[in-house]
Amino acid sequence: MDYSAQYQRLTVQIDDRGVALVTLNRPEALNATDNVLHRELTTIWGDLDRDPAVRVAVVTGAGDRAFSAGGDVDDLEARAQLPAEERFEAIVDLMKEAEQIVYGMVNCDKVIVSAINGVAVGAGLAVALLADISVIAEDARIRDGHVPLGVTAGDHACIIWPLLCGMAKAKYYLLTNDFIDGREAERIGLVSKCLPRPEVLPAAMEIAGRIASSPPTSVRFTKRALNQWIRLGGITSFDYSLAMEMMGFFSAAPAQSIAEMKARWAKPSEPRA
Repeated sequence: MDYSAQYQRLTVQIDDRGVALVTLNRPEALNATDNVLHRELTTIWGDLDRDPAVRVAVVTGAGDRAFSAGGDVDDLEARAQLPAEERFEAIVDLMKEAEQIVYGMVNCDKVIVSAINGVAVGAGLAVALLADISVIAEDARIRDGHVPLGVTAGDHACIIWPLLCGMAKAKYYLLTNDFIDGREAERIGLVSKCLPRPEVLPAAMEIAGRIASSPPTSVRFTKRALNQWIRLGGITSFDYSLAMEMMGFFSAAPAQSIAEMKARWAKPSEPRA
């Protein structure tokens, strides 16, 4: 499959072990998920799943600063300014895409390993934490990011955080939106491994290579069996939280939050991420 012909914001490199390195490739924007990247994240998992050359996928962010800084603020602002009927249609499309990203990763039979090489927020964090195995840099910072924006934590958090780190920690971090560094993320069970930043991608590729060397059917069916825990209770919670999130985009809160964020970022002393 010629991924370069189909994807603008994602690059895919497949090695001779069958490990596909998928890179979110907008380093100039901290790999923020603009409309194009968000849409591409809905289809990449199905394409990898169908590709006989791929046995395992590793996903990371381009550059040395971020895995993904979350939703592109300019796109969020543009959608908030649309006329009512157009905004409704745009939010319906957004909801469908968010659903496809989550279900695409859960239903992909091939194992996905995330190499979280820097800040991860919002939709980017959804990809990082929905991976089957996650390797994070010690100094990487992550947070969900939805509540300060004025919407429900709907992209992925309600489906996976309680399973990973327990309800008490999930509620604390999703409601306060405190940043979590790599060490704390590993300590509470939110990620699989925490390593110094230069070791993150090599470790993720090594893990993927080991998995790729196992019989593919046993790997595929083990992932499928483990994901029954997600399907057992997480799907209902996810569908509900996603609907609540989209309702929030019809309020004034997101537009106000975006304006405040852009004003803060305009100050040199307050970096974006």
